[in-house]
Amino acid sequence: MPAWIKVRADQGSAFESTRSILRERGVRTVCDSAHCPNISECWRERAATFLLLGRHCTRHCRFCAVGDGRPDPVDVDEPLRIADAVHDLGLRYVVMTSVTRDDLVDMGAAHFAATVAAIKESSEAKVELLAPDLRGDEESIKTILQAGPDVFGHNLETVRRLQAAVRDSRASYDLSLQTLRRAREILPSLVTKTSLLLGLGEETDEVLQAMEDARAVGVDILVLGQYLRPKGVELPVRRYLPPEEFDHLAAEARKLGFKAVVSAPLARTSYRAEAAFRLAKGDDDAG
Repeated sequence: MPAWIKVRADQGSAFESTRSILRERGVRTVCDSAHCPNISECWRERAATFLLLGRHCTRHCRFCAVGDGRPDPVDVDEPLRIADAVHDLGLRYVVMTSVTRDDLVDMGAAHFAATVAAIKESSEAKVELLAPDLRGDEESIKTILQAGPDVFGHNLETVRRLQAAVRDSRASYDLSLQTLRRAREILPSLVTKTSLLLGLGEETDEVLQAMEDARAVGVDILVLGQYLRPKGVELPVRRYLPPEEFDHLAAEARKLGFKAVVSAPLARTSYRAEAAFRLAKGDDDAG
């Protein structure tokens, strides 16, 4: 790997404290489940992305380290445990996502909503959701939004041409755009967000087109990051983009009107999420 990809594991006492609280509360995070390269930095800063609805995804996307297989039963106590972890960690900004649950009628929307409600009831934290496509179902999206999340995110993951090679066959570029568009239509004031992983063989003009498509459905926050092949995952890295290329793409994204852009080799959807949210909301202290 190039030098700009390498991460020094510097855990320290704050990291250990975060890990201890998460284990005590029995909650999962995408930080460790998906082998995020930023786990040391984020956990030291008491930031974590919670992973709802079990260990097993019903889809098999070729870039992802989260395991697929037989889904776990829905844990009805999970929303309260996550709310307790948020309290114990003293979080003021919460990001949560889930495995995809095609086996559930509402794709897990009610569970998302219950978790948002539990957090909102016990703290003043802002809540960002990174949701599956929910099959683009309007009622499922409404169920989630009625709970009052501050950000609704769903990832395109890659450019249109590479969707079939990268994502599960039940996902699609147009379905993802539909999900993002419907969320904005249901709640026009909502902040929406999407991400692209780069280095999968895409061309620059295809990335720019994906940006335009995301803006066309009202997406406010864009994240661009380098795809890194997790251990045991079949999809190879085609190219490592240098930091200056991420800077160039960020500048192009801002020209298109995105309110906040996070673009760097190690950026992931939840990386610096609070700062991006505050920038999207016009907070002068966003940093």
